[in-house]
Amino acid sequence: MKYVAGVDIGNATTEVALAKIEEDSLTFLASGIGPTTGIKGTLQNVNGVFGSLKNALDKVGLDFADLSEIRINEAAPVIGDVAMETISETVITESTVIGHNPSTPGGAGIGTGVSVMVDELGRITEEKDVIVVIPKFIGFEKAAELMNNAKKNIHIKGAIIQTDDGNLLNNRLNQPIPVIDEVRMIEKVPLGMECAIEVAPIGSVISHLSNPYGIATVFNLSSEETQRMVPIARSLIGNRSGVVIKTPSGDVKARNVKAGSVTIIGERKEVTVDVDEGAEKIMEGVNSVSDIINIKGEKETNVGIMLDKVRRVMSSLTGKKKRDIMIQDILAVNTFNPQRVIGGIADEFALENAVGIAAMVRSDRLQMEMIAHTLTEKLKVPVFVGGVEADMAIKGALTTPGTSIPLAIVDMGAGSTDASIINREGKVKLIHLAGAGDMVSLLIQSELGIEDFEMAEDVKKYSLAKVESLFHIRHEDGTVQFFSKPLDPNIFSKVVLVKENDELIPLEGQDNIEKVKAVRVEAKKKVFVTNAIRALSMVSPTGNPRDIQFVVMVGGSALDFEIPNFVTDALSDYDIVAGRGNIRGCEGPRNAVATGLAMACMEPVE
Repeated sequence: MKYVAGVDIGNATTEVALAKIEEDSLTFLASGIGPTTGIKGTLQNVNGVFGSLKNALDKVGLDFADLSEIRINEAAPVIGDVAMETISETVITESTVIGHNPSTPGGAGIGTGVSVMVDELGRITEEKDVIVVIPKFIGFEKAAELMNNAKKNIHIKGAIIQTDDGNLLNNRLNQPIPVIDEVRMIEKVPLGMECAIEVAPIGSVISHLSNPYGIATVFNLSSEETQRMVPIARSLIGNRSGVVIKTPSGDVKARNVKAGSVTIIGERKEVTVDVDEGAEKIMEGVNSVSDIINIKGEKETNVGIMLDKVRRVMSSLTGKKKRDIMIQDILAVNTFNPQRVIGGIADEFALENAVGIAAMVRSDRLQMEMIAHTLTEKLKVPVFVGGVEADMAIKGALTTPGTSIPLAIVDMGAGSTDASIINREGKVKLIHLAGAGDMVSLLIQSELGIEDFEMAEDVKKYSLAKVESLFHIRHEDGTVQFFSKPLDPNIFSKVVLVKENDELIPLEGQDNIEKVKAVRVEAKKKVFVTNAIRALSMVSPTGNPRDIQFVVMVGGSALDFEIPNFVTDALSDYDIVAGRGNIRGCEGPRNAVATGLAMACMEPVE
């Protein structure tokens, strides 16, 4: 009798399957899991292996010395980096102003007029429609007094105020008007210019100034001038308020940013694609090159710097020369990235076009041998590199009740999406692709403008709700949950994440539950549905995923409350039966590779 362990070093977690071998039979005893330390496939992983092994051994009262053998995975290619490359930006030149989205605008409706400083109202003699400009040194009470006492020839249609007193100002006016506040650099607002201001009712978004033809109607623009208004209108979509000022010399432009190009190098062909052509073109280039040897980025450009960073980091961690680090795959996804508008006056942000890119480094068995050697020395237990993880995952997936060969699996982790297929003869074909859970979190972080990556991770993992009172919330599916004790007043009326044990975490700066849900869902589909179909196409004997009948989903991301459903639904279009695995009938989709490695201990080391 001997005790053996299979250890799967993943991008985010390290998993262990502990088993007992008696003669020709293997019995699983326990599983262990812990965070991966360092970047997958480097010597920093050793501490994570220790922690996960101890987690499993403690469950059955064993120690490291009781182990006869440990098998670790031949790590899938290491995820080097994930980056956002903005490929467009909105630029304001001269004094043209685009609108922004303050939290406390006053009033509602649209107003047009000439921009005038509030303390200059008394000097206007002719009949005029005006938009008043109120700097903070005047104050909302004094401004309200000046506006209420304005002559009858002056028609005040709206106001732009530097402080956050939009509602306080409006409440003191004889006639309510739309008011935009929080314009910090109010000194940049040009005076004596045609101006349009719009504030939507609570719960709505503006409709005139977010429409280029609406802007054209307000300012009586020609078709050429209307075309130039598209960047303004686009940047105001989804805002509750906005202001546009027409100046003779000002202009607003949407321009492409040189993000660089990527060159995909294969055994027989080489393809170069500009990043600013978008993700679809990049992926067309990637998919057109079989047997990718390396992927390079244009020097001194955003994407070139990103891919060079991947090589530099991996070089320092592995001791290999930078030129010897080969990038095996990238996943590019179209998205949006909030960027500060260049030349804006109120810290305005616009959702600019961007491409999210995940890169994967070619695996190195020699590096894994170094990890195995280090573990052997520290544990005083023989540690071997047991096999490629997609191959081991097949072994583990076949312990799911109801499965048999032929079978395909999709292993969905944090950094990579792997697929493998085993035919009736037991021959295995496998593929490793860049992009998985970390990529989803990056897209969520980018599109929602979340500063903390960990918060973006939580948005990915948990469902949403809106706190409608101190005693009830409305979940994203419309169901209402009541509480016997009052909720924290600080989360009243906020969008929250619903964690375990009804813990409610507020999503600061996010007031639209439908938008957050849509971003989360689309990010998961863009990454996992795309990669599942791409991976299965590559392992299919004919290159067509329709020729695969059964697929089992494994890996940490298969635990997600949405991702398996999205993949299952997408694969049903290809007449594929797909579902979440249940390793050994008890582990769910986790532990497939570790289980396969433990089973491999029944066979001699290659």
